[in-house]
Amino acid sequence: MNTDYWVMLADTEREQWGYVPRQTLGPLSFGSKRHEAVTAMAEHGFSAAESEIERWNPQCAQWRVEFRRAESDDRRPAVKCYFVEGLGLTCVLVDGLCGPQVVFQGVRLIGRVPSELDAEMEAHALERGLGIWYCLGGDLSWPGFEFDRGAQRAGDAVVSWASFFNTAGITGTSWDITPAEVWHHGQVP
Repeated sequence: MNTDYWVMLADTEREQWGYVPRQTLGPLSFGSKRHEAVTAMAEHGFSAAESEIERWNPQCAQWRVEFRRAESDDRRPAVKCYFVEGLGLTCVLVDGLCGPQVVFQGVRLIGRVPSELDAEMEAHALERGLGIWYCLGGDLSWPGFEFDRGAQRAGDAVVSWASFFNTAGITGTSWDITPAEVWHHGQVP
């Protein structure tokens, strides 16, 4: 059995991204157009592949742009961005194995053992008087910070991935704006 599919980058090999809810994630800006995101990611060494994933009516389509490191072997995208025509970038999925490390309020969110990340997030919330909640997938999150987490296989271990979103005032929750394929991320193909 070839386990190369589950090889995980060390934090020192990952880009280090900051996050401002509903505004920016690394070089990406929520609401930006596809070509703007492709240009921004190319400046950071990522190649892009675009595809339309859904069309709600003739004027409104949803697009996915997969970003891979230019030097990677194309086994899996590091980042997937989702766009709604007329709204721009609404959702960004960061892969737990090869995606950038996203640091939010001092907490590393990507490629972490979920139970360790949960403990750190809970301690962070308690120290700052923040609430905590569990998203529909059962993973811990902070209300109002607009990201959901999940877990994916990394060899014989499990690590965290995250989906960052901006509902753009058209929906109430991430589950309303995030494509269904995101919730299946990390499952064995």
